Amino acid sequence: MTLAELRYLVAVADLSHFGRAAERCGITQPTLSSQLRKLEESLGVPLVERTTRFVSLTPIGADVVAHARRLLEEADQIAELVRHRHGTLTSVLRLGIIPTLSPYILPLLLDRLHQRFPEIRLVLREDLTDNLIAALEAYTLDVLLIALPEQAGEHRAMPLFQEPFWFACPPGHKLSNRPIVTERELVQERLLLLDEGHCLRDQALAVCGDQYRGREGTNDDFRATSLETISEMVAAGIGCTLLPAMAVPHLTERHRRLEVRPLSAARAHRRIGLLWRASFPRGEDLEVFGRFIQDQLPDSVETIEPVSTHQPPAASSSHRARSAPRARQPMPRQ
Repeated sequence: MTLAELRYLVAVADLSHFGRAAERCGITQPTLSSQLRKLEESLGVPLVERTTRFVSLTPIGADVVAHARRLLEEADQIAELVRHRHGTLTSVLRLGIIPTLSPYILPLLLDRLHQRFPEIRLVLREDLTDNLIAALEAYTLDVLLIALPEQAGEHRAMPLFQEPFWFACPPGHKLSNRPIVTERELVQERLLLLDEGHCLRDQALAVCGDQYRGREGTNDDFRATSLETISEMVAAGIGCTLLPAMAVPHLTERHRRLEVRPLSAARAHRRIGLLWRASFPRGEDLEVFGRFIQDQLPDSVETIEPVSTHQPPAASSSHRARSAPRARQPMPRQ
């Protein structure tokens, strides 16, 4: 059994296709097939079920792949240790990010990241939180940039910033001239929410409290998979919504009829940060990455004092005050 054979097996598991797996590994399909048969012979069990229509893992094959991912990561890190001596963030970093954040933060990061760390190769995957965590635990991603859960479990978490939510409504709405929208006023409104699976949906419901969550229907007939779609619906007068602060400048520029107001509610924010496996050997690199992200943030969010996961935690505090999102001035409109 060799590391190369395990890489071929993992590629087949990821792609469910011998041809694409061989292309990823830089070998021919006959070579990949023969190497996998050699691996099966050495282990004495079938790992892959082959038919003319599909390729799938056997139950024992799935177990072997789970162990192989961990072995391959450790093997890769041996090479990384050597490369790491030449500097920080000098190799591949596989980053998962949620879709309600990526369009608004990535433009602030990517060019500056490659200027600051020219040897980094960032591999991005945008997906829902549960899918990203599953990929992290399957060793197919290195780190996530997400709205952090209350408990990180066995993972390492580095909170980066607190992002307030803003109330968005159509022009002429009864709350469009309020300096601040309160939780009580919010509960009376018809909110358009993202579909199930988006963490922002649950966070928006949490802002409104249990009394809103329990309302019959909760506007299930108006769900969307993007903030862009919901903003279109709000601007058209169909309802109201909550928007994360970093999305507000972009969305109000695209949808000029959108009115936004700050919120006064107990949980009118989300906490964004990095999440990675406790076993990931480049934790110090990720902390550098996290501090780099903090340096690029707009004034519409509160950065959180960085605390090294390699040192005893100290009391954290916010060092950037909340202000209105950067959008068309004046903002918000009075």
